[in-house]
Amino acid sequence: MHKNFLRTGLMILGVLCMNRSHAQLGNKGGGLNKMMQAQGQAQPDGNIPKQKEYELGGVTVSGSKYLDADLILAVTNLAVGMKIKLPNDEAISKAVRALWKQELFSDIKITVTKYIDDKVFLNIQIEERPRLSRFTFRNIKVSEAKELKTRLSLVTNKVVTEATKKEAVVRIKKYFVDKGFGRVKVAVAEKNDTAGVNKCVLTFTVDKGSKTHINEINIVGEEEASEARLKKTLKGTKEMSRLTLHPAKEESAYPVGERSFKKYANNWGFLSLSKTLDALDPYFRFKLFSGSKFNQGKFESDKQSMVAYLNTLGFRDAAIVSDTVYPVKNGNLNVDIRIKEGNKYYFGDVEWKGNTKYSSEVLSKVLGIKKGDIYNQALLETRIGRQLNPEGGEDVSSLYMDDGYLFFNIEPIEASIVHDTINYEMRISEGSQATIRDISIFGNDRTNDHVVRRELRTLPGNKFSRTDLIRSNREIAQLGFFDQEKIGIQPKPHPEDGTVDIEYTVVEKSSDQLQLSAGFGGGVNFYGNVGITFNNFSIRNIFKPKNWDPLPVGDGQKFAISYASNGQYYNSLSTSFTEPWLGGKKPNAFTANIVYSKYSSAAAGTNPGSAFLRMFGGGISMGKRLTWPDNFFVFNYGLYYNNYRLKNYALVDNFNNGFSNDLHFKFVLSRNNIDQPLYPRSGANVSFTFQITPPFSAFSGNDYSGETPANKYKWIEYHKYKFTADFYQKVAGNLVLRLASKYGFLGYYNKDIGFSPFERFQLGGDGLSGYSYFVGKDIVAQRGYEVYANSATIYNKYTAELRYPFSLAPTATIYGIMFVDAANAWNTFKDYNPFKLNRDVGVGIRLYLPMFGLLGLDYGIGLDRYDPNNGIKSVKDIAKFNFMLGFEPE
Repeated sequence: MHKNFLRTGLMILGVLCMNRSHAQLGNKGGGLNKMMQAQGQAQPDGNIPKQKEYELGGVTVSGSKYLDADLILAVTNLAVGMKIKLPNDEAISKAVRALWKQELFSDIKITVTKYIDDKVFLNIQIEERPRLSRFTFRNIKVSEAKELKTRLSLVTNKVVTEATKKEAVVRIKKYFVDKGFGRVKVAVAEKNDTAGVNKCVLTFTVDKGSKTHINEINIVGEEEASEARLKKTLKGTKEMSRLTLHPAKEESAYPVGERSFKKYANNWGFLSLSKTLDALDPYFRFKLFSGSKFNQGKFESDKQSMVAYLNTLGFRDAAIVSDTVYPVKNGNLNVDIRIKEGNKYYFGDVEWKGNTKYSSEVLSKVLGIKKGDIYNQALLETRIGRQLNPEGGEDVSSLYMDDGYLFFNIEPIEASIVHDTINYEMRISEGSQATIRDISIFGNDRTNDHVVRRELRTLPGNKFSRTDLIRSNREIAQLGFFDQEKIGIQPKPHPEDGTVDIEYTVVEKSSDQLQLSAGFGGGVNFYGNVGITFNNFSIRNIFKPKNWDPLPVGDGQKFAISYASNGQYYNSLSTSFTEPWLGGKKPNAFTANIVYSKYSSAAAGTNPGSAFLRMFGGGISMGKRLTWPDNFFVFNYGLYYNNYRLKNYALVDNFNNGFSNDLHFKFVLSRNNIDQPLYPRSGANVSFTFQITPPFSAFSGNDYSGETPANKYKWIEYHKYKFTADFYQKVAGNLVLRLASKYGFLGYYNKDIGFSPFERFQLGGDGLSGYSYFVGKDIVAQRGYEVYANSATIYNKYTAELRYPFSLAPTATIYGIMFVDAANAWNTFKDYNPFKLNRDVGVGIRLYLPMFGLLGLDYGIGLDRYDPNNGIKSVKDIAKFNFMLGFEPE
């Protein structure tokens, strides 16, 4: 109990125990000859004093300032009444060694204070080590010092030992090495702090030196695998960029073959991109998007990746024999790796054992590995379902688990190896089919359970299905109410009764959006827009104040309202409501909306009522999820009515005054299987829209060839088609390629009436909501261009984007893009030329904030705005910034 009490006390004081050499301990805690002489004990001349046994009468402690004397005595194990032999006793040596191990003292002495008969009294004189008062840094930035203080395990009032200082130096060096300063030096100085008793100050002086980059990576020993491809496996160990006409002589710790242009030409290397890049490597190497700092931890991981890649080529016994990292003359580092490929292996016969549900022929077909295929361990693991297949597709495990076999297990056994052929025996344990027993949902504090449950594909009583789990994850993410990166699904099997409970965990995020914007220009000076969208609205909770946050939430309904104005010259109000599950039993979405907009074309300072376009309308629609061709399809249909009034407002065909009525049906067939709404990594969103009005002119019996525009367009008629397609595909990691295409066409029934003055297409510009006063037009933006088609009846647009995320946090999703667009619009089908397109290129950034929605900035260069006759006067002649707020323009 006494020892335990001591240990607890020492831990509280921050004691670090370290071993000291026995030789040193012997010097520090040797016999008591000199001590006894100091006490006046007579010794035989020239002889070692004789041993005599004493009873320990008492032990005192002197020199202690912070440590408790009883704790120190407990460490020594010296107890009153014990027998010791003087002048040398092993118990005293052990006591000294035990005290040194505590790393609390800079000096220790044990002396005899007095003798009384056969009793001896000892004193332990100690000098405590100083304790840390504070520590500082020299020659580094304030931000670096601040971060280092969180990384070092230095605590005020902690005993300062050599081990403490060495550990701090190691951590400081690692911090700067990870930042690319491979030759960093750190010196530590200790001095007394006069402001405290037995306190010290540590000062770390850092010499970062210059940053060290990887100059060259040399790989030797490869025969079939190319060096360039092997370097690609080193994701965290990259060479630095290079551009020179005079490359330095190559250095390597291992013998490497000399580069030869003649050899490159004789082997037709110019026909191979990889060989050409390798030939250019001494002169040109472009590594803009990859860091070349050396990191030992990443290097160790990269070596495993290299071996794994060699395994995919059939080299089952591949290994890295040796590697070395060394400085070169230019001050950077070379990394040399020697590999051994070994023999190349092939898959042989595959025999299935234990399968009753599916035949061996079916399983072999799903496995997709044939006799004679090059051995690939990663491919085997993927095809049996132990590893995730990045390209999707079926595997053996999913075949079983999609049919309820949750307890399924497969074990690939190498039955035999004949020369270079590996024969496998697949041992299967099918188990029984599992039935879903219970579904639990946690973390949905604002959203009601039924909103999440109705999106799940896993239902109690159904057979377990891994595909249904993946689909349920997607559906929850598509709601937009939860952090899509933190959706958790945990099956909890019960083998005893063949059931499984599934636990879903979600993290709520703000899904409501506030839209605020303001600006000046257009001859009317001020323009403002305010809007709010509640994406998790609840009508039934309107009269339940406890469910207001700030409006009633929880049922997954959507309510939006927005208002834009610049005073008397432009006003627009719109509101909409969506119930995604009308009736609560089926995913039939009901939407209703009302829109009012009025735009005056009167000159500033004049009566805005003298010339204007006013529109009032709305509509209702229903959306139904389909099960054929698959359950990603949705069919929407709706009825809409818009009433237009023109007063001295020039639209088209001299239609300046009058009323127009637009009664139309809209049908939309879409298929959306993108994996996530904010930053899609895979999937597609394809839709076809058919918008049609009744052929009113066919019912009237009038001759419209001589009618006035006001009579022609009293009831407008048209048929309109739109097609959009967005495809997303991961390129590497979170780098995503987006390909998009859009088409639109407006047709008419009666050639005497022609095209409707409304529902046309406007192409170009930024597509911002400030242009919404162009009532009855589809606004199609194009980066790098001003509006160049106002009333087109047909258009094409194509887009290619590379996207990379900087943050996928729920508080802010941020990603950058590089884009290429090509688009054009035409007034008639006779003018249509799908190969005559206006092109643009540029870069942009997107920021999604839960409260404000999407914020974006693009910088586009209109390539076809360049005039070779006049040249480019300035960059702004062909380039344009586009801002977006709340939504992504079409």
